[in-house]
Amino acid sequence: MRVLITGGAGFIGANLSRRLLDAGDIEVLAFDNLATGLRSNLDPSVRFIEGDLRDPDSLIRATSGVDAIVHLGALPSVPRSLNDPRTTNDVNVIGTLNLLEAARHNDVPHLIAASSSSVYGSNPAIPKVESLATVPVSPYAVSKLATEAYTNAYQTSFGLSAIAFRFFNVFGPLQRADHAYAAVIPRFLAATLSGKPLTVYGDGTQSRDFTSIHAVTDVLEKTLRRRVTSPTPVNLAFGARTSLNEVIDIIRSIHTGPIQVEYTDWRTGDVPHSQASAERLLELVPDARRPQLAAAIEEAYEWYAASAEVR
Repeated sequence: MRVLITGGAGFIGANLSRRLLDAGDIEVLAFDNLATGLRSNLDPSVRFIEGDLRDPDSLIRATSGVDAIVHLGALPSVPRSLNDPRTTNDVNVIGTLNLLEAARHNDVPHLIAASSSSVYGSNPAIPKVESLATVPVSPYAVSKLATEAYTNAYQTSFGLSAIAFRFFNVFGPLQRADHAYAAVIPRFLAATLSGKPLTVYGDGTQSRDFTSIHAVTDVLEKTLRRRVTSPTPVNLAFGARTSLNEVIDIIRSIHTGPIQVEYTDWRTGDVPHSQASAERLLELVPDARRPQLAAAIEEAYEWYAASAEVR
């Protein structure tokens, strides 16, 4: 099987490529413009294609002859989208449309697209069932809603075999902590290891359904191999909800030194709570792997401790 991963040099893409390569029977192509990904994340056996989702011709070439696409390429981050909504739209929405057109042009048999729990936005219902109304409150969330909607539309309109997963706060090794838009767990771990205060936007009671990268790559590999499809988006998380204060307590149990926490104003575009319903996911992938949160945070802690991320 030949699999193209867009955003292949990024955190999720590079972890997925490593998992697929370890299986031994999958050829991996990584498409990335290196805006947020790192070439060093990739195994030498991965065929790297430097290209941009905004360039339709490069996508036509990259998708030629592949058996499946995992579309992870995007400009992530709610705060980034608030600072630059147009670029977020161009990469995430127009880029997705360009990729779907390339897949249609080359008759690619199967496509998996990454959406986000952010599409639920200000809908207060907990847990987040896929049938809930989406009320996105940031340009990033709007762009991911468009990503999944285009994916579903191409199934209906053109017969593309596809599925869109809504990711919930994925974390783990290879996740960058060295830029302004870093996610919360890498920010906390990097600050802890460098002896800096942990900055919490709000009072720390806000909660998320944190998902280990290993759970995500497990589901993605099984979805690829079984050509799982769905006419509607599917949550990729397991129905847990952990507050930021509880995450800090887990880090305190791992780290031997003192940890200082600074609470500041809430951020625009953030939602107070997020928790997935996993019912639909487990119908499609009943044997999905579910690592324990504390063990997954400890693994990430050890990776950051051994990496240049916090030096």
